[in-house]
Amino acid sequence: MSEIVVKEVITKKELRDFIYLPSRIHKDEPNWLPPLYADEWLLFNKEKNKSYKYADAVFYLAFKDGKPVGRIMGLVNNRYNSIKNEKHGRFCFMECYNDREVFHALLSQVEEWNISKGMVKIVGPLGFSDKDPQGFQIDGYEYPLLFTAATNSPYMPAMMESEGYSKEVDLVNYLIPIPDQLPLVYNKAFERFSRNSDIKIIEFTSKKQLKPYIIPVLELMNETFSEIYGYVPLNDAEKEEFAQRYLPILDPQYVKAAKSGNELVGFIVALPDMTSGIIAAGGRLFPFGIFKILKEMKKSKKLMLMLGGIKKEYRAKGIDVLMGIRLLDSASKNKKDLLDSHLILEENTRMRAECERMSGKVIKRFRIYQKNLPPKT
Repeated sequence: MSEIVVKEVITKKELRDFIYLPSRIHKDEPNWLPPLYADEWLLFNKEKNKSYKYADAVFYLAFKDGKPVGRIMGLVNNRYNSIKNEKHGRFCFMECYNDREVFHALLSQVEEWNISKGMVKIVGPLGFSDKDPQGFQIDGYEYPLLFTAATNSPYMPAMMESEGYSKEVDLVNYLIPIPDQLPLVYNKAFERFSRNSDIKIIEFTSKKQLKPYIIPVLELMNETFSEIYGYVPLNDAEKEEFAQRYLPILDPQYVKAAKSGNELVGFIVALPDMTSGIIAAGGRLFPFGIFKILKEMKKSKKLMLMLGGIKKEYRAKGIDVLMGIRLLDSASKNKKDLLDSHLILEENTRMRAECERMSGKVIKRFRIYQKNLPPKT
């Protein structure tokens, strides 16, 4: 039997192995979705990624016969733990071949690391916040992969359960048909809410128009996402970085904002699906990958719902209907035929009801696991 060695990632070569190991594990899967490697190098750079200023993290590689066969990241999000008054550690970005011994070795190592940090519970897969891929997919493998979600193999959840882990929370993914023409009931609802409300829906035709709204939208996201499991508020530097990273790929016509007077009270952001573009580019933006991604985004018939929120005191006033109808109208005009909901917490009954009201169907389910840890000795 070959010995399994789990080693902390220290050198740049080891980090390269850590980043590119999933491409070797999934090399025989033609539809496997690689990450964007430019983002990976930033994500795992403790000097450049500002998230490491409030989080402790460690990267591990598992070796068998001298070759890397698995990886895992351990994480303690001190900011989140402070906000929630918890001592919960995390694991994330876990990959390995279908090998229970390797899986066990990786998970045991990251459990020990979390115990050494004084954590009493471990959850995962969960990164710095809900903006990172979260959970292992547990069903819906027959549907295309999502660039916004985990891309694990089906054997991973079974191995999690064999290690004594159980469900912490599930997330669901809806696929919603976009009609060629909006049904009359939608237009009537829009007229009714418009007449009885002082809310104004803001639409955009250029990035120049959109740019002044990006930071206010992120500030409102901080406020409205505070209740969401795993969400960590962005600080000012992170808001600026987020804005700079995502403004270039946003299509203004799929961003809607709601204002009451001069106050921003709601927003919704969607993006044409870039999954096939990332596959075509092999996850590499340069030198030509970015053009492949943008080309596939233009051709895509699917919209991905990325972000959305409404100020608490303005909920149940029809703002979601007003923004949703305008988004569907823009999608229909551009001959999009599907809207992907991104991941929704299982217990978010209000948003799930909206998806189902639009004939949405759950196509994928993801699970974040948990396990209590013994006390530090």
